[in-house]
Amino acid sequence: MTTITVNGQTIHYTDSAGSGPALVFSHGALLDSTMWESQIAALSPAFRCIAWDARLHGRTQEADSAHTDWDSARDLLGLLDALGIESATLIGHSQGGFVSLRAALLSPDRVDALVLLDTMAAAWPPEAIEQMGGARDGLAVAGPDAVAPALLPTLIGREDLHAAWLDKWRAQPQRRLADAMSALMSADDVQGRLSEITVPVLGIHGEDDHIVPLAAGRALHEALPGAKEFVVVPGAAHTPALSHADVVTPAIVGFLG
Repeated sequence: MTTITVNGQTIHYTDSAGSGPALVFSHGALLDSTMWESQIAALSPAFRCIAWDARLHGRTQEADSAHTDWDSARDLLGLLDALGIESATLIGHSQGGFVSLRAALLSPDRVDALVLLDTMAAAWPPEAIEQMGGARDGLAVAGPDAVAPALLPTLIGREDLHAAWLDKWRAQPQRRLADAMSALMSADDVQGRLSEITVPVLGIHGEDDHIVPLAAGRALHEALPGAKEFVVVPGAAHTPALSHADVVTPAIVGFLG
């Protein structure tokens, strides 16, 4: 585990090193790079696996709390520059998928392929903005224990995983968690630019995702010229890489193979 300064932010990341093709793992909102441990364990023998904490998450120390997914995409590309990586496959979950899409739009020659989990290209609808605004305000005023009973089942699903992530939230300042939610809410619509992304794409989506609906993930996948398989994970909520690693990891391994 180490840090590096990228775009004025002190980015925390892990790097399995090695000479294999590079994979960059980007986590979803209110999570961190540790969400990918199962996938990295399976892939690191053959690939160089880099997982990083985005601004307002994990051990990264951001200079600015206000930022967009485009800023985070530039952070991702800056991390590649700092590590001397010319191009990589980008693997992103939810907001990490939003960031990976935008990195592919900013620098298409740096992206070899995309793996997008529970991701969409549209802006959030008004009802989602209202719900996220309530969660943001709850985090800011009352803290994670107030919102966890409603948020964790929707975000992660599996009850046995809730306590560990709630402990991570408790270790963060309430304002930081709320700012992370605000940044998530600012996602813009990139549907009109998806034809620019021509690399191969694997889509993976939780069947019971109520944050990014399955229909939104499928619409994104169908609009990407290089779309390959679209894997629906039965019984999974919003974060199948955590809750259903036994389905997600083999799908990614097969795609990359």
